[in-house]
Amino acid sequence: MADLLVPFRWLEASPGVGDREDLLGEIFCVSFFRGLEPAEVLRRFGTGRTGQETTFHELRVKVWESVGVGNDYVGEWGVAVEPEGFQAVLAERLTRLFRGCEVAAVGRHDYAEDSFVYAVDGKIVTSFTPHLPGTRWGSDTDRINELMRETGLPPEKLDEEAWEATWDDMYTNRISHAFLLAAKITGVVFTPSILDGPLLVGRAISQ
Repeated sequence: MADLLVPFRWLEASPGVGDREDLLGEIFCVSFFRGLEPAEVLRRFGTGRTGQETTFHELRVKVWESVGVGNDYVGEWGVAVEPEGFQAVLAERLTRLFRGCEVAAVGRHDYAEDSFVYAVDGKIVTSFTPHLPGTRWGSDTDRINELMRETGLPPEKLDEEAWEATWDDMYTNRISHAFLLAAKITGVVFTPSILDGPLLVGRAISQ
């Protein structure tokens, strides 16, 4: 399993470890969506406009003034990035953000709670905290169980002995496991190179 997590280690980096390793920092959300154009994604985040093209570096500079959403297409899936944001993993936002499409979203928040969400047509199919995959909520929490097992996220509730044996891996590698699961669902391996090109950027407004 460790080898499968290598492409996603940069998403767990601590602040200040290097330009390529610490691109997103301690708080961010990445959502993968199928069925929406990038401009429509920005509109649903509350930008009120079609956005403008910019680089990820410029987005990071702007994020100190407001939360930004950058998005681009990888295959059939669009990728939306919220530096310092987490709107796409809030249950109350999903109906408006992702109605009429399919989405997998991963949120890292070192000062609150990390999140994984899989939703279809604005309804949560399954959602959980990445280091506690045995506790899930949604309309069909078992739908992606096999993919969870393949990515080292056991969907079953573990007994105390098994829980203690796997805790270090589950907590230390929680973000990598979550992004590996997202990759299994979407076919998109979220690497730093995805952020190298121009991104369509707008301000995400919390509502």
